[in-house]
Amino acid sequence: MSAGATLHGDELIARRHLAADPERVWVAFTSPEGIAAFWGGTHATVAPASVTVDPRPGGELALETRGPDGSSRWLRFVYISVAAPRELVFDEPVTGLRTTVTLDPVGDGTDLTVQQRRLPPELRTARAADGLAAILDALAAHLEQGETGPGPEAP
Repeated sequence: MSAGATLHGDELIARRHLAADPERVWVAFTSPEGIAAFWGGTHATVAPASVTVDPRPGGELALETRGPDGSSRWLRFVYISVAAPRELVFDEPVTGLRTTVTLDPVGDGTDLTVQQRRLPPELRTARAADGLAAILDALAAHLEQGETGPGPEAP
């Protein structure tokens, strides 16, 4: 099953069922190795060394994405709310974009919803929706690799 994403004005919502419990999904969203493994989706890579994560209200998430053409872009977010292992809310301070990540346990895994509100006009596109869906699909692939994935703790 692939992720689906829908765009409604300045709001983008993506959903994906993951064959992992909420605690494993939470680790992927709150560890440098986890974030680096999936954040770029199919359109970018993220070096684990570029990721800083401080998952607490007022804490920061920062990372550098690299496109296939070698271009790079730094992303920075500030955590607004952290309720492990159920919900993360973080803002991008320059644009005001707010992202809410919700993890709902189901019998065989986790239903993940990522809601982005206050999208700047340049992100109100089908390409942005496809990009967010690709990121969630990359997360699913990462989780299928095992508890720690390809990070330094993997055997």
